[in-house]
Amino acid sequence: MRDFPKQAVFLCGGLGTRLKPLTDQVPKPMVDVNGKPFLWHLLEQLSGKGINRFLLLTGYLGQTISEYFGNGEKWGWQIAYSRGPAEWETGRRLWEARELLDSEFLLAYSDNFVQIRLDLLVEAWRKTKATIALHLAPKTNGNIRLGDDGLIDEYDPSRKASRLGFVEVGYMLGRKAEVLGFLERSEGFPDISFSMVLKSVASEGKLAGFVIHDPYHSIGDMERLEKTRIYLKPKKILMVDRDGTINLKPPKGQYVRNWSEFEFLPESRAGLRELARAGHQFIVITNQAGVARGMVDPVDLEMIHENMVRELAADGIQILKVYVCPDHWETNSYRRKPNPGMFFEASSDFNLRLDETLYIGDDTRDCVAAANAGTRCVFIGDPAELLGLPEPQRPRLVANGFPSPAQINSALAGK
Repeated sequence: MRDFPKQAVFLCGGLGTRLKPLTDQVPKPMVDVNGKPFLWHLLEQLSGKGINRFLLLTGYLGQTISEYFGNGEKWGWQIAYSRGPAEWETGRRLWEARELLDSEFLLAYSDNFVQIRLDLLVEAWRKTKATIALHLAPKTNGNIRLGDDGLIDEYDPSRKASRLGFVEVGYMLGRKAEVLGFLERSEGFPDISFSMVLKSVASEGKLAGFVIHDPYHSIGDMERLEKTRIYLKPKKILMVDRDGTINLKPPKGQYVRNWSEFEFLPESRAGLRELARAGHQFIVITNQAGVARGMVDPVDLEMIHENMVRELAADGIQILKVYVCPDHWETNSYRRKPNPGMFFEASSDFNLRLDETLYIGDDTRDCVAAANAGTRCVFIGDPAELLGLPEPQRPRLVANGFPSPAQINSALAGK
């Protein structure tokens, strides 16, 4: 990614009272998630996006954090610390760390895991010229109202204002000089919550938001911690397109109308079988506009998928679910590829971490859909077809046939 902050700052000082008795011995960011501290998962995620310099603002049991991570050299990271007492507010922690801040930085909480879209957040930040731009998630009883211009026109921690349809999930970009200026002008400075700074920034039209639709995960309490452990546990699930990937693609403008017209691609069926033997399960994500066009009966489409799933199961290939968008392309349905709606549904239903999952398809629109969902793509076809795609939409792997387990492993490893 070009032109984005290279430093991530994490607020790590809270008491984590809702996680007692776990936090009697360790601070909340160090709670175990699948054999690693939760904070490790956050740093590892950002490292994969090109940020390897971290500033940790510690408080309660902060020595536990520094003893585990040290200077970060073990993982190829650079870690610095700003230490303070447990009672400091979040605004105070940031102020006390001012000499260690880059001129532009990413500020994050240490109890949320979010499928961040740094490229799109940076784009929104630059476009709006906001002091701070942060990730938002839709929520009925939220604390934020987002304007059509991408700026937040109401930030209300009390959640009493009208039409508050979003909540911030952290991962915010800020400019040091401007952020510190808002801090200094805040009532009660320096012992204030950073949320008061966000409220002030919003009141001056300087707070931008970028909405994510993939579910976010938290360790705020024991129930959510368990859900996050499930979410972050590696899974051998692959997402797959249908027409042209699993079965023979009909001519342009035509559709597979019934089971008698459905024809498996032999190489794909063999490839699915090989991947299944390697332990993979599958989710199918497919557009079927023939339904909206009146060319395919929904009952026949359902029968096609029932038969497809049953026949593949006889080969030992488990299709967990088939996601279908029957909408016409003119509707610009959020579910219809290249929009990412069906990907987010799969993520929610199966606790998939999309940035660690692959989508296998045979069309450049599959690559675009995967990019829009923040997932990785394997493209089956001629590399020449990809020449017009911008870099962020290019697939992780280009294969001339259905990918093998070794190719899948390589694509997942980023090689």
